[in-house]
Amino acid sequence: MRWWRTATGTTVLVVALTACSTAPAVAPAPTSSAVAARPTPSAEASTVGSERPPVMAASVPVRVEIPAIGVDSELMRLGLQDDGTMEVPPAGFPAGWYDGAPTPGELGPAVIAGHVDWTTGPGVFYDLAKVSVGDEVRVGRADGTTPVFVVTAVQEHPKDEFPTAAVYGDIEHAGLRLITCGGEWDRSVRHYTANVVVFAELAHPG
Repeated sequence: MRWWRTATGTTVLVVALTACSTAPAVAPAPTSSAVAARPTPSAEASTVGSERPPVMAASVPVRVEIPAIGVDSELMRLGLQDDGTMEVPPAGFPAGWYDGAPTPGELGPAVIAGHVDWTTGPGVFYDLAKVSVGDEVRVGRADGTTPVFVVTAVQEHPKDEFPTAAVYGDIEHAGLRLITCGGEWDRSVRHYTANVVVFAELAHPG
């Protein structure tokens, strides 16, 4: 458990979930999406050119598609649990959008989480680690738009080294983070040892 201060001065309690068979290890995001410095060049190296599209108005996301790995999933809303950690989907499908973060296309880092597997078999993000830089992620929104994001980085981090600032920190463009479990299955504690994090940024509003 640790406290983390965002660029806007908001203090957030960061608690990583531990049971990756039932929940990706993610932390609650700050509620602010004010303009700030980009997290790290490695995570946010732009592949969409120097001219970014304008950010979009807020609209609830309802579907996520990642054509490169065959993902086409509805999205459920995820909030915070009583202990301050982010909720996770209750089953292997669908994926979920964290409603304490910006909506996809808005200024800031939108966050979508999903399981790598479940008791019934592979989960919605089973192949997330196979995504490559330059792949597209499409997010259908309630307003009828489908913004397209381009993957800028695919990373795997041990659970005790989750990149909180890079994932949830304030940024000056419309970003997207996809999170699931990675690493090896640890039978002694019954969860995976790492997290896979895909970073992407808005390419066009769709």
